[in-house]
Amino acid sequence: MSDRPLPAPRGPAPVEAIEADLASAERYAQSALAPATLIAYERDWRTFADWCAQRALPAMPAAAATVAAFLAAEADRGFRPVTIGRRAAAIAAAHRAQDHPNPCDSGAVAAVMSGIRREHGTAPLRKAKPLELDPLGRLLEPIDTATLAGRRDRALLLLGFAAALRRSELVRLDVEDLDVDPARGLLVTIRKSKSDQERAGATVAVPYARARNRCAVRALEAWLHAAGIHHGPVFRQMRRGDTVTDRRLSDQSVALIVKRRARTAGLPPALLSGHSLRAGYATAAAATGVEERKIANVTRHKNLPVLRGYIRAATAFDDVGQVL
Repeated sequence: MSDRPLPAPRGPAPVEAIEADLASAERYAQSALAPATLIAYERDWRTFADWCAQRALPAMPAAAATVAAFLAAEADRGFRPVTIGRRAAAIAAAHRAQDHPNPCDSGAVAAVMSGIRREHGTAPLRKAKPLELDPLGRLLEPIDTATLAGRRDRALLLLGFAAALRRSELVRLDVEDLDVDPARGLLVTIRKSKSDQERAGATVAVPYARARNRCAVRALEAWLHAAGIHHGPVFRQMRRGDTVTDRRLSDQSVALIVKRRARTAGLPPALLSGHSLRAGYATAAAATGVEERKIANVTRHKNLPVLRGYIRAATAFDDVGQVL
């Protein structure tokens, strides 16, 4: 396997006339997966290739029995089924990229993966706690909106919650993606997301909140006006002296802001993350009786069982009969 995990296919001796097009094809092939996925696949492939080298087994192409043995060894080493499944996906992607038969299509490999899931379970070790309405209010209360940093963080927390945005979606927003309807609220255009890597795009409506002190639209307008931001990134890094820069916040910054504001409000920061905003909207909406269809319009869940997990958590005591 080459250093590139997913190279575009090349003939044995491409002619100079199509070299530029082949380079372009290679670039497009590299864009087939998200950068984070490519990095994870590279790491997983190296783990498999090293395991094979230690046993004098060919990694490319690999036999189905080799892959099955490797996955079983990873389970015995204590890796979780989700990690082992990603290892298998990386091995499959590498073989497809080199036009070799995919050893993971084997029934033997499928049986091993099924057995690993049954024995070790598939439940995540820990989920970020949803930031529901009352904790959200506690988070917002001590924020000093006399500062630009306070206005930014308040707008970020409220918009992330009200539009059920992922961290990456929040920090990728530009002013050009916002369309304010003075009578009804805000339309947010999300040009790319984790579940929309091909950039079909989506629009989320955020109505004005009944409670002005929890209104995402008004908080966002206050931040943009105070910071003098008229185009480009909505949420930006700050310098000392409460000065706004031109640099966009990173994904990790959202999690750090949530945790820092939680600590100030006396909430356990270890149980909260950037995803707590998105999860909090889904849980709070379900708890107040919002229809699943309307919740999905905001969260844009394509996998409804995942969304229903939030709904079940919010309505757990509503869906049982009281006997004792």
